[in-house]
Amino acid sequence: MVKKAASFSALGGLVYSTDAGRHCPDCGQPVAACICKQSRIPEGDGIARVRRETKGRGGKTVTTVTGVPLAEAELKELASALKKRCGCGGGLKDGVIEIQGDMVELLLEELTKRGFKAKKSGG
Repeated sequence: MVKKAASFSALGGLVYSTDAGRHCPDCGQPVAACICKQSRIPEGDGIARVRRETKGRGGKTVTTVTGVPLAEAELKELASALKKRCGCGGGLKDGVIEIQGDMVELLLEELTKRGFKAKKSGG
C-alpha cells in the first residue's frame, strides 16, 4: 500500500522543475549533447529496407529507409544526399530516413550504388 503525501511540504518543496531538462540514461549528459548514442551503430541484419507509406500522414506518400548500418552522423549525411538525389524534402527521425513522395525504385538504385544491401519492403 502506497501512502499519499498530505501536503506540498511533505514532498520536499519541489513539485516540478525544468532546470535540468532531459538527460541520457547511459552517460547522464543532456540529450542534445549526448555523444554515446551518436557513435553507436543500430543493431540489425545490415539490410536497408525501402518502403512506401501513407498511413498516419494525411494521405501523403512518404518513402522510408530503415536498417541502414550507419552511426547517427553518417546517417544524417546519407539522408541529405538521398534528398538531393530525389530532388525533394524529407528528414531523419529515430534512425529512419523519410523521403517525400514515391521514390522506392530511385532509392533502391542509389543505395545499391553506394554499396548498401537494399531491398524493397512491404506491398
